[in-house]
Amino acid sequence: VINRNNRLKKLMELHAPDVIVRNEKRMLQEAVDALFDNGRRGRVLRGANNRPLKSLSDTLKGKQGRFRQNLLGKRVDYSGRSVIVVGPELKLNQCGLPKKMALELFKPFIYHRLEQRGHCTTIKQAKELVEQQDPVVWDILEEVIKDHP
Repeated sequence: VINRNNRLKKLMELHAPDVIVRNEKRMLQEAVDALFDNGRRGRVLRGANNRPLKSLSDTLKGKQGRFRQNLLGKRVDYSGRSVIVVGPELKLNQCGLPKKMALELFKPFIYHRLEQRGHCTTIKQAKELVEQQDPVVWDILEEVIKDHP
């Protein structure tokens, strides 16, 4: 775009024939179009390795685009992914959570509660109790879940 613009500027300073100036303006417009959306209008511009040049819209759209890849694809703590299914025993404003997933999501709170209650003295011991799925862990999980929405 910059090269075409500079070339057009020089042609206009040299008072080149109108046909040449018009052709250069058309080529400048094609370069600008390709910058915004390559291949949408006219032919696809290609780089030195014969691959289509990536336009600004290509950078934004699609699975590998800026929005989905960088802005929406952030990792977060304390989250899980699962399939939603119907639970006949649940009320309309409730959701069921598999016990293993709940255990994973609430681990830090369970460790803290285990230490508070005196079931262990270190985080390492608390981790071992959780890994062994000691019955006291399930009771503490129930308590922790009641405290968190």
